[in-house]
Amino acid sequence: MEPDFWHQRWHDQQIGFHQDKPTPLLLKHWDSLGISPGNRVFVPLAGKTLDMAWLAAQGLRVLGIELSQLAIDQFFASQGLSPEVHQSRYGRHHVADGIELICGDAFALDETVLADCAAVFDRAALIALPPPMRQRYVHELYARLPANCRGLLITLEYPQHEKNGPPFCVREQEVRELFGREWDIATLERRDILEQQPAFIAEGVTALDTVVYRLDRR
Repeated sequence: MEPDFWHQRWHDQQIGFHQDKPTPLLLKHWDSLGISPGNRVFVPLAGKTLDMAWLAAQGLRVLGIELSQLAIDQFFASQGLSPEVHQSRYGRHHVADGIELICGDAFALDETVLADCAAVFDRAALIALPPPMRQRYVHELYARLPANCRGLLITLEYPQHEKNGPPFCVREQEVRELFGREWDIATLERRDILEQQPAFIAEGVTALDTVVYRLDRR
């Protein structure tokens, strides 16, 4: 899961993780966080997800981080936006219509740039990473989010031996081990989605659940 892997995926448009509409589980559960308009929400490993446009439409300020310049360009083009661009130590910033996307390394972000993030939405970031990187991702990047930050985390659970990730299986026990030191965790929903995922069925996957967690930073 080195940067070249993701750059190649975007170059070849092997982006099965991208959805052509906002995530239904985001729309269902976001209000449960109680995040007021005007607050900032962090979207890690953002790709060109339309979830960012939906969050901005709720009056939220969006901060995304993404390695691929191609993904960022495609996102703003899909929204008919021409972002203002500037450079910082974090990478190349693209800003338009309440959305700021940084083209750079997520691990280079620090407490300063994340200080005003009241929320985090993670649909395809944690599950995109193999186990050692998941630990680093949570223990370093999530640790830089401020106290009282709230979030929605969406994972997948399936027999890992039946499919090579990404996306990877991340079971509830692992979620609690990864986040439990600094975050309160509540399971909001568990849903069987195998019938809606023909690509998983074609690979021989026999069971597939998606799970939604609420995270509250202590």
